Amino acid sequence: MLPFKNSTALVTGASKGLGLSFAEELARRGSNLVLVARSEQSLQVLAQSLARRHGVKTFVIAVDLAAHDVVATMLAELERQQLNVDLLVNNAGLGLMGDFLSHDLGKELGTIQVNVNALVGLSHVLGARMVERGKGGIINVSSNSAFQPLPSMATYAAAKAFVLHFSEALRYELKDSGVHVMAVAPGPTATSFFEGVSTSMKKGDFDTAEGVVRSTLRAFERGESVAYPSRRSVRLATLLPRLLPRDAIVKAAASATAKMGL
Repeated sequence: MLPFKNSTALVTGASKGLGLSFAEELARRGSNLVLVARSEQSLQVLAQSLARRHGVKTFVIAVDLAAHDVVATMLAELERQQLNVDLLVNNAGLGLMGDFLSHDLGKELGTIQVNVNALVGLSHVLGARMVERGKGGIINVSSNSAFQPLPSMATYAAAKAFVLHFSEALRYELKDSGVHVMAVAPGPTATSFFEGVSTSMKKGDFDTAEGVVRSTLRAFERGESVAYPSRRSVRLATLLPRLLPRDAIVKAAASATAKMGL
């Protein structure tokens, strides 16, 4: 399996939440880092801190993953800095809560650009280069919402289902290439995802970002196809859609989001 030490990992959404935890843990393991997010100032502060504390090289690419030309922009910057990416962590995610038709269409399409289009684009251009070198890894952050339709988060859940299925298929296609692809299906995690949203969820309902990341990287080291880094109850919830009728699953999911206050 791809060693973390002295490799170069690119992490999207690196300025906060799971992305920040991925950056911290990978730096602790000795990976050089390409940090990607919108806020250049936040990334520069993080890059300097990681380099100082862990003795790794850090690079910053400040881009908006919702931009349609973002993959070409990032590729040009990687080439300018002569960087080869060994591990791609497609972590950045964007979700809207509430009824689909209550949202601006542009914002809904923006979530698809971030969650799907940018992820596919980066997997394609960087994955091809990994295959040429005969080694590499791609970690795509999906969600436990990927396993069923989710009223009040319809586009988000559908996008995460795409990420899960895409990752599993790509893993199979690349199984003999030296490039390992893994999806991650965390449950509710203590990040900024729910900031500004009225929710009835309590602190104990969330896993920690640090715990999710450590569990994810251990699963990657074991060569797993899908990582389930959250508590057992979350894993159980991903199995139920395989057993119950589809209509029952949608009703149960709608009831769950209602209880969460979403």
